[in-house]
Amino acid sequence: MATQDSRSEYESRMHRVIAHIDAHLDEPLNLPTLADVAHFSPYHFHRLFSAWMGETLGDYLRRRRVEIAAMRLAAQPRTRILNVALAVGFGSPEAFTRAFKSRFGCSPTVWCAQQIAQRRANSNSGQIQSKQSQVLRATLREHRGFRKPSQENSMHVTLTDRQPASVAYFRHLGPYGDTISRFWQETYVPWAVMNRLGPDHARYGISHDDPSITAPEQCRYDACAEVAPDFVANGGAIKTTIPGGKYAVLRFKGSAAEVGEAWAALLRDWLPSSGMQLDGRPCFEYYPKGSWFDAKTGAFECELCIPVIPL
Repeated sequence: MATQDSRSEYESRMHRVIAHIDAHLDEPLNLPTLADVAHFSPYHFHRLFSAWMGETLGDYLRRRRVEIAAMRLAAQPRTRILNVALAVGFGSPEAFTRAFKSRFGCSPTVWCAQQIAQRRANSNSGQIQSKQSQVLRATLREHRGFRKPSQENSMHVTLTDRQPASVAYFRHLGPYGDTISRFWQETYVPWAVMNRLGPDHARYGISHDDPSITAPEQCRYDACAEVAPDFVANGGAIKTTIPGGKYAVLRFKGSAAEVGEAWAALLRDWLPSSGMQLDGRPCFEYYPKGSWFDAKTGAFECELCIPVIPL
């Protein structure tokens, strides 16, 4: 097997493990099970995972569980903490609180109180007061730019049932921001041209992590092309399926400097009042065939999609 083909195979197997973890955080995730997902020997898998990811399997599982919990509590701080703990795989509130405090420096209860206080302060004065919110605002500026928050009642969010979609993707690991645009241009575009996928082809952008919660160097982003189920991935691309099901959709049209706040408004303004909650499927930006793009200004349109289930 050629060196590039071998590396692509390793990358594909590790991505399969990471996707399996995110989709099954509420279940026991032991080494033999994950080694089987990757088709590696259980004896060697732990060492391979640590070398590839830069952290042990146990550390990664704890980090993902508390980061997903923090994202859900930030979106819906009045949700029962025990329910969130169980949904991300903790067997007791005590274990969850210890892990959460170790990662974020405060208990889940304090975290939720800060989120509620932040919203009250935003509502009363339009200014962000809490430390977490200052970090979030700074991160959004770095990621996509920042503008005055949209009001909940100005958003037109629809619920839709989406079918599963086969995609081929490339993964970017590192801080969000201008590097994502370069990643599309320098990595995705040449591959798409080679595979005769024109600019009007349906695409997806998947940000797997919240940059206000996950360290910038650990943030993952996938640049995806929708492909036929029988498409054979090539050139370093990895094939997967974006799950179907019910999604809340906000149609966005504007600049890259505005889409970050549109995401924040959808998750932090609309979701808490919707009677819905997030589940384990990824959020994504969907660019349908023929999506509008203004090359002169950089403005574009897409659909911001978040996976939802009843609260």
